[in-house]
Amino acid sequence: MKQLFVFILFCLPLALSAQLDGKSTLSYPELIRSYEKLAKDHPEIELYEMGDSDYGLPIYLCIVNGEQDSLKTFDKARNSTTLLINNAIHPGEPDGVNACLIWIRDWIEGGKIETPVIAIVPACNVGGMMNRSGTSRANQDGPEEYGFRGNAQNLDLNRDFIKMDSKNMFTFSKLFHALEPDVFVDTHVSNGADYQYTMSYIASVRERMPPSLGNLMHDEMIPSLKNTSAKAGFDLIPYVNLRDEVPERGIEVFNDLPRYAMGYASLMNAISFTTETHMLKPFPERVESTRIFLDATIHWMQDNSESIEKAREAAFEWERNLDYYRFNYELAKDSTTIQFKGYEHTRPVSEVTGLQRLKYHRDRPFEKEVPFFNVYTPKDSIQVPDFFIFGGQCQEIIDRLMANNIQMLRLDRAIKNPSKHFKIVSYSNEKTPYEGHYLHREVRIELVAEGWEPKVNDIVIPLNQKNKRFIMSVMVPNAPDSYFAWNFLDSYVQQKEYFSPYVFEDKAKELLANDAQLKKEFLMKKETDSTFNASSWSQLYFIYQNSPYYEPTHNVLPISFGRR
Repeated sequence: MKQLFVFILFCLPLALSAQLDGKSTLSYPELIRSYEKLAKDHPEIELYEMGDSDYGLPIYLCIVNGEQDSLKTFDKARNSTTLLINNAIHPGEPDGVNACLIWIRDWIEGGKIETPVIAIVPACNVGGMMNRSGTSRANQDGPEEYGFRGNAQNLDLNRDFIKMDSKNMFTFSKLFHALEPDVFVDTHVSNGADYQYTMSYIASVRERMPPSLGNLMHDEMIPSLKNTSAKAGFDLIPYVNLRDEVPERGIEVFNDLPRYAMGYASLMNAISFTTETHMLKPFPERVESTRIFLDATIHWMQDNSESIEKAREAAFEWERNLDYYRFNYELAKDSTTIQFKGYEHTRPVSEVTGLQRLKYHRDRPFEKEVPFFNVYTPKDSIQVPDFFIFGGQCQEIIDRLMANNIQMLRLDRAIKNPSKHFKIVSYSNEKTPYEGHYLHREVRIELVAEGWEPKVNDIVIPLNQKNKRFIMSVMVPNAPDSYFAWNFLDSYVQQKEYFSPYVFEDKAKELLANDAQLKKEFLMKKETDSTFNASSWSQLYFIYQNSPYYEPTHNVLPISFGRR
């Protein structure tokens, strides 16, 4: 297999044809042959094999406006204005696959632009692309055949950007950091309520963004994209993320957590979008609206490259000076309104079930204001430390941090660590797995001074480096997409030693006799908690937990943090 930055020179048949504008989309072999032919025939277009997928076939990256030399091309991408487009992370949603090839075709035929650098992942989910049918998305209006949402491991890769269970995500992080894109677009197709719009978009939650990027994106870029798209015949609306069953009851801004592609990119200070065409609209119309969105983005970047670069510089400076990391954002209860073009609905009796059903009427369009919930507020915060230290035995965590270019050091000696450690107080889990994990939710922590001491070969993460918010998001256990939340530290919340009640009875009596405070707390709990009072095990365990025999490392994670 060719390695990073190796140029593809095969001469294979070009698959750009009328089918791009019609009712079909390319298979994965056809797609890659198309890009190979483009790279061979046009020096401004380069194709790189970036690494493995779980299917066993490589993931490719096409770059338009490169330098015909891998090192120079990626240097140019990092040091100039760059757009990264990610396609087919859900291969059943192939609008971006066709739209990018049509855009390149039009760019070749209709007048090339020299900026920005445009990087395209033809298909992120190779396994899903190869699992091809025309039935897996029952409500979608075309194309005739398409790929499948799950990858070769049956993972939804758009939930894998932090946990990185797939080879695909290790390859994606490699290409992402090789490019350091200024703007990122992940192309999708949505479902849900029926309405008049073909294209909707998810933009990064403003309250979580550095102010310079939030202002540029929400106050300048989005209005421009809306204006350009409307002139081309496609009104833009924020993703119709329903608060209840129908849009009239309210639309909520989507919470772009870092498990998602655009949430991950946003953590790296890239202006990030997810395009969501509506699956009930015809495929050619959806493709065209995606092409228009991408073209509008490219031209806006061309016209505003200096503003983008300055805003990103200010964002990294803001992040360097960040004193508190705020997280667990929740929608504010108050709402504003948004002008919405929908269809009236009724609830007739279903001819299938005999019960009421929801039915939209396309012959009854309306335009009116609906509630719009678009402000998030953080529920939690923690002071940003100067460093984290975590156990060198946590190789899965080390691998993921290395894949994301996080600078780390190994301790050459054990230290008496004066900093705080994270102790898990409680958490909840779903009863069924979520993307291969039992994701921890509602995590409560306390900070303790004892229970873990760093040893030789443990890992130090200094916080005076780029992507500070990424580090905080994965290392703080009660952050929603932390490594603890995704089960990488579960062994530390499993108790290893217990006691035999019949043996411990005498020891418990002795402990109470010698510790007046413990006895007071024990008797108070018996008096106020009837369930506790009725359980001999609970009473003995309470005494055990508050004795020297209880393991001090239980629920204490091998993660500490401090300030110099």
